[in-house]
Amino acid sequence: MCCQNTIAKNYSGQLSFCEDCQIYRLTFNNICIEFDEQEFSSFQMFLEAIDVDYWETKYERTAMGRKIPIQTIQHNLTIILNKQELEALKDLVMLKTKKPFNELSVIDIDYLFFLN
Repeated sequence: MCCQNTIAKNYSGQLSFCEDCQIYRLTFNNICIEFDEQEFSSFQMFLEAIDVDYWETKYERTAMGRKIPIQTIQHNLTIILNKQELEALKDLVMLKTKKPFNELSVIDIDYLFFLN
């Protein structure tokens, strides 16, 4: 039986590592992905290379709230995230889950505001 040690956790998921299997298990929202050491390192580099501004500009005229695609090895499966979800995922994968409170801008808050 695997003995999972949680190494990072936030409101969207957690990252754990099994010493016996040498496998990282990333649980993020409703997605669970397992990585070996090399795959995990590659995934970290991939996430760091994502140009958020490019994707938000490319899809700025669409009604979709999520605009940042993460292509998987399965050609017909793409994971789509918004900026906050991507930051939460990066925090888990880069082991930066303890952050001081940052200032929010109006754009960072995903909320429909109605004036009555």
